[in-house]
Amino acid sequence: MSRLDSFIRRVSAQRDCLNHAVSLIENIPGSMLELGLGNGRTFDHLRSLMPTRDIYVFDRHVKAHPDCIPDPEHMIVGDFLETVPTALERMTEKAVLAHCDIGSGDKAASVSLAHALGRSLPKLLSYGAIIVSDQPFDVKIWQSCPLPDGVAEGRYHIYRQV
Repeated sequence: MSRLDSFIRRVSAQRDCLNHAVSLIENIPGSMLELGLGNGRTFDHLRSLMPTRDIYVFDRHVKAHPDCIPDPEHMIVGDFLETVPTALERMTEKAVLAHCDIGSGDKAASVSLAHALGRSLPKLLSYGAIIVSDQPFDVKIWQSCPLPDGVAEGRYHIYRQV
């Protein structure tokens, strides 16, 4: 498979999983989290789907398109391992959806980051929250959920906090 085809499959899976996750939480109040702003595409997609929700966005630095950067109240800049554990202080309510786009291309580092976030991220989420991630998590209070049709197992991951 070409790198272009792989990229298309990855972003299609990402979009399909986010659309599915939003359908699961659309009638449940709460904010949303975006871990990994990157170019701002998924942040922009989430705010188009749920325009009245607070979306708290985390990244080490901001490099997104200017139209895809949240306001300063919702942009949390710094290392995930430092900003996520204290983010509840900034949030108006717990999150019902978290999108974790945390893969770095270094598989060992990405798995290690997911493991570390698995200790702090649940505190920011309400009961029943949906977690969509490009990395697998092993969190005792998260149940694995079925992926939308057409998304290959392991390409993306969806969990529910119970």
